[in-house]
Amino acid sequence: MIAYTTLGTNDLPRAARFYDELLALIGGKREMEQPGYFIAYGNGGPGAGLGITVPFDKNAATVGNGTMVALEAKDPAQVDAVYAKAIELGGTDEGAPGERFPGFYAAYFRDLDGNKLNICHMTFDPSVHAPG
Repeated sequence: MIAYTTLGTNDLPRAARFYDELLALIGGKREMEQPGYFIAYGNGGPGAGLGITVPFDKNAATVGNGTMVALEAKDPAQVDAVYAKAIELGGTDEGAPGERFPGFYAAYFRDLDGNKLNICHMTFDPSVHAPG
């Protein structure tokens, strides 16, 4: 359903260094780049991607209240590793790794621009938790 998500930054080179190292832990790498404006990350195959960008209108990038990007981990150990790397790279804690409910292990952090991210491993059947 999601093709890609973008996060705004006021310092593209700094954001690129953060995401280059962080996303490498889950197989992400640069797949498209418009120098000075945009970098798109993916895992080399089909599926959703993540972009970082300087706002098109040239105004300051700001954080959306309630906006969050969730990244998929292959197992809880990868959740722990990505969260630790985010903090090591200067990100800030928004919720240490742990099981939030049965079958959902996650951690929350903010990047260097204040964008909120989640790294999670899900083993539950989402249809069981769906309304209706």
